[in-house]
Amino acid sequence: MSQVQLRLPDGSVVSHAAGTTLAEVAALLSAGLARRALAGQLGGRPVDLAHRLGDPLPGAPRGTGVETGAETGTGAADEALDLRFLTWDDEAGRGVGRHSAAHVLAQAVKELYPAARLAIGPAIADGFYYDFDVPEPFQPDDLRHIEERMRDVASRDLPFSRREAPRERAIAEFQARNEPYKVELIEDLPADAAISMYRQGEPQGEPQAGFEDLCAGPHVPSTGRIGCFQLLHAAGAYWRGDERRPMLQRIYGTAFGSEKELKAHLERLAEAEKRDHRNLGAQLDLFSIHREVGPGLAVWHPKGGAMRAVVEEFWRERHRRNGYDIVYSPHIGKAQLWETSGHLGFYAENMYAPMSIDGQDYYIKPMNCPFHIMIYKDRQRSYRDLPLRFAELGTVYRYERSGVLHGLLRVRGFTQDDAHIFCTPEQVKDEILGCIDFMGELWRAFGFKDFVFFLSTRPEKFVGDPADWELAEDALRRAMQTRGLSFEVDPGGGVFYGPKIDVKVRDAIGRLWQCTTIQFDFNLPESFDLTFIGQDGKEHRPFMVHRTLLGAMERFFGILIEHYAGAFPLWLAPVQARVLPVVERNADYARAVLGQLRDAGLRADIDVSETISYRIRRAQVEKVPYMLVVGDREAEAGTVAVRHRASGDLGPVPAPEFIARLVGEAAPPVKSPD
Repeated sequence: MSQVQLRLPDGSVVSHAAGTTLAEVAALLSAGLARRALAGQLGGRPVDLAHRLGDPLPGAPRGTGVETGAETGTGAADEALDLRFLTWDDEAGRGVGRHSAAHVLAQAVKELYPAARLAIGPAIADGFYYDFDVPEPFQPDDLRHIEERMRDVASRDLPFSRREAPRERAIAEFQARNEPYKVELIEDLPADAAISMYRQGEPQGEPQAGFEDLCAGPHVPSTGRIGCFQLLHAAGAYWRGDERRPMLQRIYGTAFGSEKELKAHLERLAEAEKRDHRNLGAQLDLFSIHREVGPGLAVWHPKGGAMRAVVEEFWRERHRRNGYDIVYSPHIGKAQLWETSGHLGFYAENMYAPMSIDGQDYYIKPMNCPFHIMIYKDRQRSYRDLPLRFAELGTVYRYERSGVLHGLLRVRGFTQDDAHIFCTPEQVKDEILGCIDFMGELWRAFGFKDFVFFLSTRPEKFVGDPADWELAEDALRRAMQTRGLSFEVDPGGGVFYGPKIDVKVRDAIGRLWQCTTIQFDFNLPESFDLTFIGQDGKEHRPFMVHRTLLGAMERFFGILIEHYAGAFPLWLAPVQARVLPVVERNADYARAVLGQLRDAGLRADIDVSETISYRIRRAQVEKVPYMLVVGDREAEAGTVAVRHRASGDLGPVPAPEFIARLVGEAAPPVKSPD
């Protein structure tokens, strides 16, 4: 009997007979592994535990050689297939469990609402959802009943089984079931794609037909393995995110490997709801989004504007210190510019329609890079000029479907903390390292200390030579290794002109946010024919590094609001101190104190309406760091009675002394905290 060689994560190689299932392999390795395994990765491809060694991998056309390596020879180690088992302990395993939970959700809905039509149900970060076409929106009581039915389906421990069908047969089957969304999905698949379905079958001997759904898989072995789950809420969602398509009902849920993990996650969700930047933005009077202006377009109120000005000036000062030149660019550019850059060929779906000016098409900019290239190209450059670092807080506009817009976190108009570095090939590694170090410096200044790094590689749509891409990816990889950074690979996550380093930051309640991007680009210098004169007196092609460290300023502020729950450190707070006269006769002294605060460069205001207790409470709700209560005694003694939003009453302090102390405390960080 032929044997299949398997390389395990520890590097050891084992041999098993063709036809052995992955579940049997797991049981032979360890009884504990057999209990914990949800699915496998074989040769880098996700597979069910029911997959048999030697069979073609799911989705691979037969006869292509993409099989699980049944060998008739010696089975040398270098011919072994990599095998990894997925469990609830790793992200890929959690994705399998949550995707399976989405299928159980779909089965529960179909059992309770047979007329419901199925759309899609993927795993997402920390959970899953499923979209349904139903006559009426789901209500909270409906979700409770659906969750109860999910638990019933899980208790039946129904096996997941996979089958493939020819395209026309699969379409006919879903048409017969009145599932038009599934038919559309099949019709949109590539002509050579394998059409696969997963069935949650009833136990052997039962007459029921079970539940079947279109899916590429893999799935857990049975419905009893979907973990500890809870449905969260329902919301409207357009089919395929397109507001011109039907509005569906999306049910969100979450699932984990244990009740302890589920409970901890639900507590984080409750905390996240308290920190929601949309609510705090209104409560703190920072920004608003209006239907009359347009979805995804934020307007900044005076307090939000004051805070943003502090951040932007800090950003500029740090960039000047790190050798960047500040530049500015227009909001529109001629079509030719975007054709040369490749945006019209690779990014048009994210751009707005052109406007005609003097008979020529102009596009509102989705990115700043072509303008920075024009600055470089304006004159002949020498190797002595390089590196050149151009930085801009540049506002760009990108089309986002209305269904994905979310406060400041997903908008259509936003300002990037953008920069482009033009350098020699010999300088590129140091420039990438400089970007990595600068990223840490900036984020730590704002109170973030935990980062996760990713190497995003060549996407399906790209420009340039694949060999150049490999060199660029290797340069980014070596830069992270030089800094001793661990990182994950995001296959296909690069942009069309080059690979990139993506950095996620972890906030106060453990959530990861994608913000920093450092991109290597060897294509745009070629497209725009950029050159510099080298030491040999000849023209050479520069390399280009695109980088945004804080990301979109709107998104950054949304993250910042939620990280601090609106209680910003003093140097960032939109109002650093509020003066509160006890009664009206103390107003003149209060205004004098306010003048001293403002003369010292502090952001301060005064509140004279309502009772003093109400005004103190209002300042607490608005998370003002310091309240300076002034009454008759304070006016006579030249003091202020200081209250802190967290520490409470700090007692009377001479006004000049407190102001001097506040000035020192309110200074931006000189050196980022460790």
